[in-house]
Amino acid sequence: MNSASAQGGTGSQNAVGTAVGTAAGSETGAELDTGAGTEAGTVASTGPGTRDRVAYQETLRAPASWWFIAFLFGLSLGIIPLPVAGPWWALLSLVVGTLLSFWAVAAYGRVAIQVTGTTLNAGPATLPASALGAAVTLDAERARALRTFEADPRAFLLLRSYVSTAVRVEIADPADPTPYLYLSTRRPKELAAAVNALTR
Repeated sequence: MNSASAQGGTGSQNAVGTAVGTAAGSETGAELDTGAGTEAGTVASTGPGTRDRVAYQETLRAPASWWFIAFLFGLSLGIIPLPVAGPWWALLSLVVGTLLSFWAVAAYGRVAIQVTGTTLNAGPATLPASALGAAVTLDAERARALRTFEADPRAFLLLRSYVSTAVRVEIADPADPTPYLYLSTRRPKELAAAVNALTR
């Protein structure tokens, strides 16, 4: 893999999950579950003999300011045609523009991170515990450095600009050219603890 950037949660992210999943062989990636009602940064209780129990789950939802910006965008689309097309077309543009803006914000903030007993799901990528190394927390300053001037172009980034903190997870699989995962998270300590507690 030449580079991995998870801006928008698409593209090269799939390559990491595929490469690691192939190298691990017997490990099976758990499907990502982002159902409604899941609280961001929730750490679930773990019981004996439950390898697929969810130990951590977080949805990187957009903050309220993004929804306000989306509304302003829709409002601007309603104002622009008003002098030319009249109030009805302006109203239609307002409604359609606002709905599309809200949909875009909701889709961008739907990406989730999930840790089960044996796997890490980060957006579209699924990695078995055997391919993961140590996870370390990144405060706002360290996270900014790692996603800018200290960034490795081969790294996998699950990045959301409105989340200032992150976790760096090393890749232990020598066959995978990806050096580490950069995961935006509002709960870096909980996420790092869940990854480090994975059964390897």
